[in-house]
Amino acid sequence: MNDTSSEPGGSDPEEPAATPERDPRVAEFARHWARVVIGTSYVPMGRPELWEFLEERTERLLRALTADSFHSGNVTGVAADLVRVHLVDPRALRRTLELLGSRLPGLARELGAVRGEAAERMNELLASFGEGFAAAAKRRVLADQELVQRAVRDARDVAEEALRASEARFRAVFDTSALGIAIVDLDGRVQDVNESMGTIFRTDSSELLGCRVLDLCDPDHREVFQGEQDALVAEVYERFMVEVPFTTDDESLVWTQVSGALVRDADGEPEYQVVLYADITDLQLLNERLNTQATTDPLTGLANRTRLHTEMDKALSPGAGARRVGICYFDLDGFKTINDSLGHPIGDELLRTVALRMQEVAEQRGALAARMGGDEFVLLVPDTDGPGGMVPLVERTLEVIREPVRIGSHELKASASAGVVEQPVAGTDAQLLLREADITLYRAKDEGKAQWVLYDEERNSAARRRFELSATMPAALDNNEFFVEYHPVRSLDDDRIVAVHAEPRWDHPELGELAPSHFVELAENTGMITRLSDWLLRQVCEHVRGWLHWLGDRAPVAVVELSGRYFRDPDLVNDFRSILADSGVTADRLRLGVPEDSLFDDVGDPVDTLGIVREFGAGLAIRDFGTRYTDTRRLRELPVTSVHISGQYLTRLADRPESDPLDEHLADSVITAARLLGMSVVAGGVDTRGQAERLREKGVQAVRGHHAGAPFSAGEVEQVLADSLEGAG
Repeated sequence: MNDTSSEPGGSDPEEPAATPERDPRVAEFARHWARVVIGTSYVPMGRPELWEFLEERTERLLRALTADSFHSGNVTGVAADLVRVHLVDPRALRRTLELLGSRLPGLARELGAVRGEAAERMNELLASFGEGFAAAAKRRVLADQELVQRAVRDARDVAEEALRASEARFRAVFDTSALGIAIVDLDGRVQDVNESMGTIFRTDSSELLGCRVLDLCDPDHREVFQGEQDALVAEVYERFMVEVPFTTDDESLVWTQVSGALVRDADGEPEYQVVLYADITDLQLLNERLNTQATTDPLTGLANRTRLHTEMDKALSPGAGARRVGICYFDLDGFKTINDSLGHPIGDELLRTVALRMQEVAEQRGALAARMGGDEFVLLVPDTDGPGGMVPLVERTLEVIREPVRIGSHELKASASAGVVEQPVAGTDAQLLLREADITLYRAKDEGKAQWVLYDEERNSAARRRFELSATMPAALDNNEFFVEYHPVRSLDDDRIVAVHAEPRWDHPELGELAPSHFVELAENTGMITRLSDWLLRQVCEHVRGWLHWLGDRAPVAVVELSGRYFRDPDLVNDFRSILADSGVTADRLRLGVPEDSLFDDVGDPVDTLGIVREFGAGLAIRDFGTRYTDTRRLRELPVTSVHISGQYLTRLADRPESDPLDEHLADSVITAARLLGMSVVAGGVDTRGQAERLREKGVQAVRGHHAGAPFSAGEVEQVLADSLEGAG
């Protein structure tokens, strides 16, 4: 075929316009696909039909590339369709894969449908396409083989008057088939071959006469081949098919798909074999390449998750003796900062350098280096000799990671944290091993960066419980497992309750009632704090609305502590406005407690939320005032009404007949600073009358703790206030 428009962007006067429903870019891609493969195979359709056919397959591949979950069947079906329309030449497959790999991701990006894991998804797509093509080609070979075998049977079974015609038909098939055909006696000796046999085995076909059919197979595959032949001759089954390699005289490797069938004489007894050979070298090499791509991280060249899990299954398979296995889970420290400040190309180059160094260390130890994704890496060590044997490996790996990396004009110094697990193979599996290593890594980063931590069952169990709490927190909110408990804030002047302090608690179905110390920090770390704080504000506002209805002006002010992260959340203002509107409560009925360092941004300016809080009319209380170094002069212009102080130094004020001078100084300095700023002072954790008296003498107005009273529910507020008034009177 004389195609003058085989290059990308070429045109053809026969090309029809793209259908209105199909994006023109898809149609152009399909036409380029047609130009790439035309001439490699006979296609029983005209150009317009081929274009339409490939446009539909392009759309199916795009859907597979951008779907939420990848289904290989959607891709293997497209590959099988190519075989069905006779695009079976290896050149057609090779050109198709090159086209898909180089241009399909770009087309997906143009159409705005790129996924985050596009590179890995593309590897899966190409691997599935190659597998589908190979499988369909095998089925087609079998169909051709059946045709040959039918011709052989017909040649033996036809009536005598048609014998010469049948033999001529068989000889035509024999001589012209692209398949290699060998007539083999029952002892396995080659009696006759066609010219294609010589082409496949890179020799003159006459050189194959008289050789054993097993000689056309490399030694390490002969046992399987021999077994199939013996079963065929013994009439265990009618035919066999195996894939075997053969190394030619010039050291070329030829992969063949071999199928054999018996031919019987007029009495039905086995007479000889017909063995058919298909050259599948290109397909085999393609499959190996695609398999490598599917199991290799495209950025670093290390093993990816797929290969890691395969190797872990091997390492965890039972064997002789008490086998052990080890795994080191690494995470680069501060890698996000490098990406954000220097750009992703610099970050990618750093990852490649770290991966290369880890690979060298792993190869020296007989370990597997894999990238889990992002800046996380794993070293898998099969057949370890105990935890002590892992120490040199992890320390050497951390050492090479710390070596400076020169990238362009930048000299970077990376570091990593690592979790190390080493244990018997018995009783573990890949998922459990990775989870324990991940938890151990979390402990390493929690205890300080640039270090490694060895697996500890008890400490990992505690960390695992924290993770489980974190994972179940969203469902717990949905299931109404959280509730609000209130702590009275008592005035030291008249002993009356002047406010109530809201505290979230978790009624866990298994662990019982949990205080905030068990879950608030987890919520901070996982981002759940925004949802938890939003829930707390809504609950408190609903309770305040009820108190106002029952008690009127006697309803107490509610203090709600907000985390620094939530207070600086850009959505807080809209959320707060919505919560107040839904509840009908005015903001002056609330006091918002926030950490001191959350009042200012990174450059030291007050955060925008402060101005909005002032406009709403809510009171603002600084939590843990004085525990961090702050230029207190910056607080003068902020809408802060009170400060909350707490700490062991307050508790110790009444522990001895004479308090420690340092504790006295700390208390005096913090309380005096707050008073000079014009703010009232509330002390937390006050449990005894002695503490309360000392704090009142120093200028504290109110306290919270056992001395102020026991916590209570929202429905008990009226009784608590009544008791407070009675006690004060």
